[in-house]
Amino acid sequence: MSSTGQTAALTDLASRVLGGVVVTCNDQFYADASNLLLPHPPRYDPDAYDAKGKVYDGWETRRRRTVGDDWVVVRLAAPGEVERIDVDTAWFRGNYPAAATVHGAWLEGFPGPNDVWQLPEHVWRPLAPRTPLTGDAVTSIAVTPETSPELAGRRVSHVRLTIHPDGGVARLRVLGRPVPDPALLTGTVDLAATENGGRVLGSSNEFYGSADHLLAPGRAATMADGWENARRRDGGNDWVDLQLAGAGRLRRVEVDTTCFVGNAPGRVVLRGADLRSAGTGAGEGADPASWPVLLDLHPQPDTRHVLALGAAGAPGATDRAVTHVRLEAHPDGGMSRLRLWGELDDDALAAAARRWEETAL
Repeated sequence: MSSTGQTAALTDLASRVLGGVVVTCNDQFYADASNLLLPHPPRYDPDAYDAKGKVYDGWETRRRRTVGDDWVVVRLAAPGEVERIDVDTAWFRGNYPAAATVHGAWLEGFPGPNDVWQLPEHVWRPLAPRTPLTGDAVTSIAVTPETSPELAGRRVSHVRLTIHPDGGVARLRVLGRPVPDPALLTGTVDLAATENGGRVLGSSNEFYGSADHLLAPGRAATMADGWENARRRDGGNDWVDLQLAGAGRLRRVEVDTTCFVGNAPGRVVLRGADLRSAGTGAGEGADPASWPVLLDLHPQPDTRHVLALGAAGAPGATDRAVTHVRLEAHPDGGMSRLRLWGELDDDALAAAARRWEETAL
């Protein structure tokens, strides 16, 4: 399927928005380690000081006077294959670490701080080798079979960032592809959710807000937590193309315009297609504008709309499998969330089970 405009990117598996969380760290004297996972770019206030010193939007440890290094352990929002690590030292200019190392692990269940502290060292496997850092800059480290022979192409649930020897890091991005547990994909699930394997393939415009926000868990708190495009003056319409977690039959749709009061779309159209046979002569076509209409809605501003497909205004054929959808905003405007509830078919569930096994450590 071809898309223009914004293109698909890797998912930040550690994002606080998706559910990533700091489990524990050995030191956060100056600034909390939880700041590492915040979604917004690091901020800086030159006049912000407290009783301990300068206030930074990041994780900062005290100056080390003993041998050793500082570290933090993050539980990923969803297990996944890690392809790149971004270590951002924004605004840390005279107090950034000399270097960083990243390890990964597969930990069953939900181990707490005490459990993590007691883990034997062999549980942690190298994801990114020791890499020099620069102040006030993003250092990107690719995870490849050469740099991480044990974990490249394998799923991990936790990562450990070690800084050598101390200092401040503003953000940690653990970029890759979610690998959902097939046991959690049975029954009726949100086939568009990032944690289930849904992803944005492209969009026409993301001037004010990323289309990835549409697939995030929870409700939007502000307009900044949704997808919003620039105002159109050309007579066309804006759109987002999505790949679902797998081929499935959609049952319900949620279009949420919460927080979009004066800038919700005048009309929302959802189209869907099964592209498993695209390119073989049997597919439904690569042009998303030609896909069958699943939903045609004139949404209310600042409203959560939940509709059963097949109901009035939602003609979607629930007996047809869908692998991809296009969400259209006519002519433009913003939405906070899109939910697509349905059931994966047998082939998609089998594919999810194979991937789960193939990525196991």
